[in-house]
Amino acid sequence: MQITILGKSPSWADTGGACSGYLVETAGTKLLVDCGSGVFGKLRERIDYAEIDAIVISHFHGDHCLDLMPYAYALTYSPRWSAANPAPRPRLIVPAGGKDLLRQIASLFGPGDTIVEAFEVSEYEPEHAAQAGDFELRFCPVPHFIPTFAISATAAGEKGRFTFGADCGPNQELIDFAQGSDILLIESTLRAGDDAEPRGHLTAAEAGAHGRAAKVGQLVLTHISDELDQAVSVAEASEAFGGEVTLASEGAVFQC
Repeated sequence: MQITILGKSPSWADTGGACSGYLVETAGTKLLVDCGSGVFGKLRERIDYAEIDAIVISHFHGDHCLDLMPYAYALTYSPRWSAANPAPRPRLIVPAGGKDLLRQIASLFGPGDTIVEAFEVSEYEPEHAAQAGDFELRFCPVPHFIPTFAISATAAGEKGRFTFGADCGPNQELIDFAQGSDILLIESTLRAGDDAEPRGHLTAAEAGAHGRAAKVGQLVLTHISDELDQAVSVAEASEAFGGEVTLASEGAVFQC
């Protein structure tokens, strides 16, 4: 399993960057985890968007889903598609109630069915796994400001397990859910001291502590602004993790 960082910014993009988006691949399946602002263009720099088999969304904040709109426009209006060569309809796997939210998003820009007609949309419940090509996806509710789900991916014939913690405040649920993952991609939005309630995000030290408690093989920090001193964040996370921690960077590739 290969994971490529397309975007790792928080709710505002880094200089020249993109918000949350991660390309997860096996030999047979290409999965996009989140499709936040700027991610569609970053995806196109690496592969043909028509090659994506499925997209899974952790939650409906704009930095995790808004580029579904240009993606849907491309599948609907690109001159490369015709009756003889119709656009593919990638699977779009969203939290329960997501179809209605997708219609609300699209209606801000034009026809409300733009997204749901461009993709093959299905909704997930956290207690049920979803299948996307080679991938089995599992979900775990995590504390954030709206319903949000960590996502774990394993693949048929592959030994690795990849877990994306989504956006979350400190919680035992993610630790239990990510237990033993080969890679945990975890948010580290806050600086030490920026932990006033209500909590929807982690500090770098908290991210490291979560990774250590979950006994993960590799801890990768994401959802962190380039306006923070990222070297300090990595050092704080590494101390709490008890080992080396990697900072996500656009274009970085990880093997799981």
